[in-house]
Amino acid sequence: MSMQQVYGAEHVYLEGVQPPSGLGAVGPVVHIAPGCEIYAEGDDADLFYKVVSGVVRICKFLSDGRRQIESFHAEGEIFGLEAADAHRFTAEAVSDCTLIAYRRRNLASRAAADESVARELFAHAMDSLARAQDHLLVLGRRSAMEKLASFLAEWADAAPDHRRFTLAMTRQDIADYLGLTIETVSRTFTQLEKDAVISIPTPREIRLTDPAALRRLNA
Repeated sequence: MSMQQVYGAEHVYLEGVQPPSGLGAVGPVVHIAPGCEIYAEGDDADLFYKVVSGVVRICKFLSDGRRQIESFHAEGEIFGLEAADAHRFTAEAVSDCTLIAYRRRNLASRAAADESVARELFAHAMDSLARAQDHLLVLGRRSAMEKLASFLAEWADAAPDHRRFTLAMTRQDIADYLGLTIETVSRTFTQLEKDAVISIPTPREIRLTDPAALRRLNA
């Protein structure tokens, strides 16, 4: 999606979104269908985004055709803000997404003039660093069971009901995020269900039947 396409839209306030401080909720509103590309690796990094609804995946496609998912972003999170002039990864919508687009241009001067913008950008930077460190730990030091337990615990913590939530992503998405095969992910889900740690009423719905056991696996 080009900057011209995004900024051809009228700047609007999103209904129900309050912009009390920081970047606020003013900007072109972008609606993205599941599976559609938001930007590609190598595209100009003129824009960055905040998720209003839905889930976005940040990924890299390797030369041998494999895909590595670097992160997922959900409501309220910022993505696509680069230090360089081009995007290093590709961003795609996992589910129906509503995003607010912001120009990177003059962002430094805005942050210097508005302390709330500076605080929001600093919080984003620290969150991105913590996510990267956690993901590295999951990829490098944990078994398949521990990797999946960590993933489910993270999404449970973010859900309104910490014991029941719906995953927007597919098993293949989860495999590409955890550095596993889809077969391993599917077997591990089955084992967690057999062990009564979770139940899976539908392929995307997860219920934690033994949250303490999940936390122990994630310790």
